[in-house]
Amino acid sequence: MKIAIMGEIHHEGLKTLQKVNFDYFEITNFEENNLIKQLKDVDGILLRTAKLDENILSRCNNLKIISRHGVGYDNVDIKYLNHNKIALGITSTSNAVSVAEHVLTSFLYLTKNIHLSDQLTREGRFTDKSSLPNFFELYQKNVIIFGFGRIGRAVAKRCLGFESNVYIYDPFVSKKIIEENKCKVIDKIDGIKLADYISIHLPLNNETKNFIGEKELSLMKKTAIIVNTARGGIVNEESLVKALVNKKILGAGLDVFEKEPPVKNHPLFSLDNIILSPHNAALTLECRKRMAIEAAENISFFLSNKQNLNLNNIVNKSELNL
Repeated sequence: MKIAIMGEIHHEGLKTLQKVNFDYFEITNFEENNLIKQLKDVDGILLRTAKLDENILSRCNNLKIISRHGVGYDNVDIKYLNHNKIALGITSTSNAVSVAEHVLTSFLYLTKNIHLSDQLTREGRFTDKSSLPNFFELYQKNVIIFGFGRIGRAVAKRCLGFESNVYIYDPFVSKKIIEENKCKVIDKIDGIKLADYISIHLPLNNETKNFIGEKELSLMKKTAIIVNTARGGIVNEESLVKALVNKKILGAGLDVFEKEPPVKNHPLFSLDNIILSPHNAALTLECRKRMAIEAAENISFFLSNKQNLNLNNIVNKSELNL
């Protein structure tokens, strides 16, 4: 079997392919013409962030599976894969812990003002601590989680450890499951009004594009914090900039952007009530290793031993009658 690795992965993922004697090669040039040439006879693709559209996929004559190094798959033409019975795998069990820790880090950074306390101390202004802005606790605050998959549940578990009140909006998850996880069901608008902290874990699609916009931001508390580690575009960036500039909310954390990488002079960059990161919430060393192994196993199991395949990792399993 011939496998293309599109983007650098942890060496343990490569070892996984070596164990089943698959031939693999790495691609670093993602220009369309090069991809058409390189991918024409591969059986599988392990994909990071490069885009694979119909024009490229239609030239892949032997392709049987694409395995994403992550959980999102908006960079792949899923309609084409479904129509042509090509499997799409994701690493559904790998990144929940690392993303959840990133969310909590953002919550605490934005409300504790640790950087300002550190700066004041270093400047020899120890006795000026009363000049620092108010900072807050997670204890007994209302955390609203939009999306209750593995990452949403990992965030909830950690917020419950801080003794927060955790509310969930996810129309695709039953009330029973939410309550079994010691959380409460809430609808979107009520959650937005109640929230002290919001964490977003939704896929990006037609229903979730601009899920949080000017209207929703106007309903939030002035002390509210919103963090998006899911996909850019779920929070409308223009509306978010206005809300932060006008102090309509306390702060925000973004790991994802509508356009990645964002433009160098993005208006978000001049604000001091937001924390930004380059879509790397999941990229702890431990998580990179887990994702590489899981993405490689999706390919090796699908192509050689489906008995070991985690069907929850195959997005379009119903299309493939798995």
